[in-house]
Amino acid sequence: MEKIRLSKLMAEKGLCSRREADVFIERGLVYVDGERVSTLGTKVYPDQDITLDEKADKELSGAVTILLNKPVGYVSGQPEKGYAPAVSLIKRESRFKGDRSSISSNPSHLRGLAPAGRLDIDSTGLLVLTQDGRIARQLIGEDSDVEKEYLVRFEGVLAEKGLNLLNFGLSLDGKPLKPAKVSRQNEDQLCFILKEGKKRQIRRMCELVGLKVTGLRRIRIGKVKLGNLPVGQWRYLGEDEGF
Repeated sequence: MEKIRLSKLMAEKGLCSRREADVFIERGLVYVDGERVSTLGTKVYPDQDITLDEKADKELSGAVTILLNKPVGYVSGQPEKGYAPAVSLIKRESRFKGDRSSISSNPSHLRGLAPAGRLDIDSTGLLVLTQDGRIARQLIGEDSDVEKEYLVRFEGVLAEKGLNLLNFGLSLDGKPLKPAKVSRQNEDQLCFILKEGKKRQIRRMCELVGLKVTGLRRIRIGKVKLGNLPVGQWRYLGEDEGF
C-alpha cells in the first residue's frame, strides 16, 4: 500500500478541501492515528485514522454557502476589466426577503467565499458561492456527478438528428462530452441537464448543431432549485438542504 499526501487523503475522505487541509495541518489541527501532524507534504497510508481538532471542526461548521441568482454582466469568479464579480452582489440589502435561514448576515461570510462552478457573463441563474471546501469539491471536483439544469433559448432550426447529437455524440476541445439530457420545451427553448461544465459548453454545443443561444438560465444544481429567488438577490443554503 502506497502512502499519499495527507491533504489529498483528507479531501478524498470529505473532511475538507485540500486548501483547507494544508491550512489546518500548518496550524497543527490535524491528527493521524492520534498523533498531531503539522508538516506540509506529510504522506500517510490510506487506512490510517485522520481526525480534526475541535477548532477546525468549529470553523468548518461555521462555513456558509450562498445561493445567488446571477444577472447578466457579472463574472462568476475573478473580476475582469469593466465587469464586477458576482460576489460583489452579496450585500445585506440584496438578501432575499423570503430567505428561511436563521443565519444572520455577517461580514465574515464574505471571507474566502468562492464560486463553486462557473456561470458565463451573459448567462443568468443559480450560482453557488461557498466557504466550505467540501461543498466546492462535491460540485466541481474531478469526480463530481452532480446534475446542473439549464433553460436555453435559441435561434435556428433544430432537426431530430441535432437533438440526438446534443444528448450524446458531440466533442469539445478534442474530447467527447459526457452524455447529456437535452429535451425540447417549446419552439425556441431547450432544457439541458449536464454533469460537467466546460467553458461555455452549452453555447458551443448548440453552435455544433447550427443553433445560436439567445438566453441561458441555470435553474437547478443537484437537489437545490433556483425557485423564486429574484435576479440579483441571494439567500443562504438552508440547514435542511443539500446538493
